[in-house]
Amino acid sequence: MLTSPKPLTETDLEHLRHCLQLAEEALQAGDEPFGSVLVSGNNKVLATARNRVNELNNLAHPELELVRWAADNLSADERKRATLYTSGEHCPMCAAAHGWIGVGPIVYLSSARQLQQWLQEAGAPAAPIRFLPVQELIVDVEVRGPAEGELLEQIKQLQLRYHARHDG
Repeated sequence: MLTSPKPLTETDLEHLRHCLQLAEEALQAGDEPFGSVLVSGNNKVLATARNRVNELNNLAHPELELVRWAADNLSADERKRATLYTSGEHCPMCAAAHGWIGVGPIVYLSSARQLQQWLQEAGAPAAPIRFLPVQELIVDVEVRGPAEGELLEQIKQLQLRYHARHDG
């Protein structure tokens, strides 16, 4: 059962703005606008990543890159205390990796459901998978999001700009 998410804090919003900047970098590089930031339990940015699907392959999601980084560089306890901030809610592939590696909370700017609605608005091709809330895929993980207001509108506009260029 999905529970009510905790409200986003000022710290959350600061890291989500960073994710938005990384998503903009991805868009400028010709890729889908997604960006993520891995933050330690004491609020230190450990690693950042942006989408590189067009550069590498369909598995080059920033969340997956950061989960791999965490697996290689952090102890199990450090992973559990780390928070993964991301511009969009994890897809099932990234959520499964997150759960298997045992990274802590997920904070996202836009939900998978919102993304699906935006892609439909843009006339983008349907995804080859079902997007599910991460809570349906990962056991015992704290999830916060989506954001509201200007930040949410900014990521929506990045998504619409990408799909206007690539799917039209």
